[in-house]
Formats: sequence, C-alpha cells, structure tokens
Amino acid sequence: MTRLLVIGSLEAELGQAARIAAARGARLRQADGVTAGLAAVRGEGFDLILCEVTHDVGWLVSALDAERIACPVVACGRNADAASAVRAIQAGAKEFLPLPPDADLIAAMIQAATGEPDAPVHRDPAMAAVLRRAEGVARAEASVLITGESGTGKEVLARHIHRHSRRAGGPFVALNCAALPEALLESELFGHEKGAFSGAVASRRGKFEQADGGTLLLDEIGEMDPRLQAKILRALQEREIDRLGGAAPVKVDVRILAATNRDLSAEVAAGRFREDLFFRLNVVAIAIPALRERPADILPIAEHYARRYAEANGMPVRGFSPVARAALLSHPWPGNVRELENTVHRAVLLAEGDEIGEAAIELHRPAPRSAAAPAVSVPAAEAAPTGPAPVRTGGITALVGRKMEDVERDLILETLTHCLGNRTRAAEILGISIRTLRNKLHEYRAAGAEVPVAPGQMPVPAFPAFG
Repeated sequence: MTRLLVIGSLEAELGQAARIAAARGARLRQADGVTAGLAAVRGEGFDLILCEVTHDVGWLVSALDAERIACPVVACGRNADAASAVRAIQAGAKEFLPLPPDADLIAAMIQAATGEPDAPVHRDPAMAAVLRRAEGVARAEASVLITGESGTGKEVLARHIHRHSRRAGGPFVALNCAALPEALLESELFGHEKGAFSGAVASRRGKFEQADGGTLLLDEIGEMDPRLQAKILRALQEREIDRLGGAAPVKVDVRILAATNRDLSAEVAAGRFREDLFFRLNVVAIAIPALRERPADILPIAEHYARRYAEANGMPVRGFSPVARAALLSHPWPGNVRELENTVHRAVLLAEGDEIGEAAIELHRPAPRSAAAPAVSVPAAEAAPTGPAPVRTGGITALVGRKMEDVERDLILETLTHCLGNRTRAAEILGISIRTLRNKLHEYRAAGAEVPVAPGQMPVPAFPAFG
C-alpha cells in the first residue's frame, strides 16, 4: 500500500486528487504546510508527497535532502499557474500534477513512486514454480530469503509476497543495504533521536518503525557490516529496536524479507556473515532463476516493457519483428530482466515504422579477446634468460610497464561498461564488495575519469551524495 502525504488544503481540487489516490489504494496523511509535512515524514515515512505549489516546494525538497530522506515530491497546481510549476520543478520537484486531477495520471505516479508492477510477468514453468512457492508461504509470518543474480527481480517477488500476505494492508518498506555507508545505514534502519549525532536536527523513525504492521525488505543484505547484522538479529528475536540516542527500546511488528545475489552460506563459511542471522533469515529460501534459464519469459517481459514505455512516452504500442524477436531470444542477458528492460526502453525510442525492428535492438556484446601481441625483438643478452621461461600471453605482455593502479582502474571501468553500469553485477564479476567498488568509482570520478552509469540513471556527482 502506497504511503501518500498530501500538503495543502483538501477542500478543493487537491482534495479530489487525494480521494482518487485513496481509491487507488493509497494510505493518506494530510499536513497543512511544509513544516508540518516534514515532521510527518520524519515520524512516519512516505512513498510520495503531493505538495501544492502555493507552499514552498523548494524548501521542502532542500530539507528532505539535508536530512537524507529519499521521498519524491510532486508539485500540484492549476495548469494556468505555469510559472509556479516551472519554479517547483526547478526547485527539485519530481513532477507536476495539473489540477483538476486526472485519475490515470495519479495512478501512474503512485505506481512510479512504489516501483510496483501489477504482478510478475512470466510464462516459463521455472518462474511459475517460483511464484507458486512464494504464494504458498506468503500468508505465513516466517522470514524469507530471496536469492538470485542481480536484475532477476528479487524486489518484485518480495512485493508479490507482501501483496499475498495477511499484512497486505500494511506498509511495504524496502532498503538497499549496499546503498549507504554503515553509519547512515544504522540510522536508516533503526531511526534516531534529535542530537544523536552531528546533523540529527530532529527525531526520525527508521525503516523498522515505518514498516510496523507490514513488511520490511532488506535488499543486498550480504553487504551489511557484521556489527549491524547483530542488531538485525536482536530485532528479529526480541521484536524491538533501539533508536540511535534513544533511552528505551521500541517494540515493532514487522515481517522480514531479505534478498541477496551472494551465496550467504559461503559468506558464513568465510566469516563475513553471521551464521545465527543466516538461519533466522533462511526459514524459507526462494531462488529466482536467471533470465537465460527461463527463456519462455523473455518475449512476454519484452512486450510488457514495450507497452509500458510506449505509453509513458506518448508513442504507439508496437510489436517486435520476427528478426528482433530472434535477437532477443538469442542474447544471454547477463544483466537479466533489468538489462532486458533497458534494452526494450531504448528500442521503443529508437524504432521506426510499424514494428520494433532488429536495428532498434542494441545489445551489449562481450568484447572479443584481443589478438596475440606482435613479436618483439630483444637484445641477445636478454634472449637467453636463466631459469624457466615465463609464460607470456598477449594480454599480460601488453600490461608490462603500466602502473598497477592504472591497470586496476581500467579493469574496473571496463567491467562496469560490460555490465551496462550495473554496479552490483560488476562487483560480483570483480570479486569485490559493492562498498569497495563505490569507493573506487568515487576516486576515479574525482580524478576526472568518466564512470559508466546504467541507462536512465543520472550521473553521480564527484562528491558523496546520500538520499
């Protein structure tokens, strides 16, 4: 259920928008002004904010950014007030909702805010079996561990479990454990009191409290620091959490779903993940197969995204030509559903004519191995070395004379390019943690290097940004 905050009077057209949102399943909260709205966000957490342009939208967006609260703000006003709409967008509002409101537009905004499709798109028997298992355990209260490669749809499955559970009327809250450094992640999870640390200008409820009565998804939990793992274990066992700077524990009623692209049993064996927490989370395990292992899903998912992005861009809905279908079916999809979505989005925008043809299907192909380096003449004194001759390959020989840090930089950036900017997948291939990769990319960007980003993702500035 979408948690929606409406800032402004409900007596006129904004009230009509609120009623439409409620009819579409949103849980509403109203605030008279931006100051009261910010206090509500700190206390409860929301998926989307509708704010009348008569209020200071720019101040609200800045305040949310300053407290690292990630919640999109949609400015609302009459079409005739174009200047206010432009100012709101320039101030950081995600979108502008013209009043009187359009029901379909509100529904689209709610869906975009929650990232929640109607249901997982599938046709392959392997995925059908996964969904049967998920729906079978949904009504239980047990924790579920969802595993699978990056981009397979672990959060989509988690939302599907929530919708079929007895907690469906409560909130669904997701947190990517790899997206924040340890200090901020602890505050995001457990909340904090005013003055608990530098920058804690007001009390704030964490994700556990925001998910009270509902479901909390801990995504990429394999990246979590062991110290925080101990606190998560206590929250699961005692059903209570401690806010940072708090004087007393807070009771919470939350069902935990966890997701990871790592082999947690191997992480336990390596001492990087607590065994007791692993068993707590792994009451029921659901493994999502890679897209290449469920080929019957490729075309239905592609057609789903072709419709979505055609409608979103005001373009006609077109099918794929036979050659384009063959191209989609023959690709290995190392980035799984996320890569397929990006490919189809691009194709919808690039296609010409009545069909989406092969020319619009831009697929990432792994770079071919470089040819062997040409022979290099060496002085006679160096031609007869003592001891065993070293094994030389074209690739290794080409690296001789370069600094280690330069080689490492090029390897990381090329791997990220290969993964279409997907950092989690790149970290997997490189065998490093997402935190290590993020720190390396920050160094390269600060030095002026161009860092690949996933399609549709905004370039990251050359300084840490949390939100």
